Amino acid sequence: MQRKKLFNVDGDDTLINRRMIKGNVTNLFNLNNVKYQWANKLYRLMMENFWIPEKVSLFDDKRAYNELTPAEQNAYDGILSFLVFLDSIQTNNLPNISDYITAPEVNLILAIQTYQEAVHSQSYAYIIESIIPAEKRAYIYDRWRDDKVLLERNKYIAEIYQDFVDERNDKNFARVLMANYLLEGVYFYNGFNFFYNLSARSLMVGTADEIKYINRDELTHCVIFANIIKEIRAENTTFFSEDEIYEMFAKAVEQEINWSNHIIGDQVLGITPESIEKYTKFIANKRLKDIGMKPMYDGFDENP
Repeated sequence: MQRKKLFNVDGDDTLINRRMIKGNVTNLFNLNNVKYQWANKLYRLMMENFWIPEKVSLFDDKRAYNELTPAEQNAYDGILSFLVFLDSIQTNNLPNISDYITAPEVNLILAIQTYQEAVHSQSYAYIIESIIPAEKRAYIYDRWRDDKVLLERNKYIAEIYQDFVDERNDKNFARVLMANYLLEGVYFYNGFNFFYNLSARSLMVGTADEIKYINRDELTHCVIFANIIKEIRAENTTFFSEDEIYEMFAKAVEQEINWSNHIIGDQVLGITPESIEKYTKFIANKRLKDIGMKPMYDGFDENP
């Protein structure tokens, strides 16, 4: 793939010739002249969603953390570790994607997404500093070194991203877009539910409030990449391999279920291996439908 120029003097900004990828635009932001109207709407929504991590009080959570069972503390720490990875890699990799998107209105919202991912990383740092005992903080960041399940999760997405950095071709870019969509659309959600579960029992309420802001952002990120994928599929029907999409979804669901059972299992009140499987497969089906594809898990059409 050819990386777009910062300023293309030979570009054509007419809407009829605009493409999501492999287009030929000047790369100037004329936001009064956009093809993908959904990007304009998302831009305004994402700007309205501005928030600052430190505005959420975590004062009571420090006490509540000590009231968690050992299994709940382990899940709390481990899920935080995974979330740190997810938003770190997103902040670093989104510019690699934006370099090949040839719709300025979409580049604009990808820039906002990159900023939001950085805010999420700051949120996790704020949570860790405010709640986690000092002697455990470094381990939150380094847990992947000792936890083989966590390491495999991190490596799967990181290696797909790295493949495109090393070899920038159509196949690797298609995989990067799908991996990004899976990260935003599947990988966060059992972890988020764990925090909401604690909050429903009046535990770690401040953390759950912080996660709600992050969750709200991540839902808009899902919409961004669902739309990018749908537009590319409409403009270039052979760019994505449907077989590979289903293969990547199956791998993501398998890893999400294995990780959630590993870190939560049946040791946390209100969460079971059965509920984890049902919710993960429901989410996967929903994400597939959102990009115009058939669900892959029969009987998982309702949020359990």
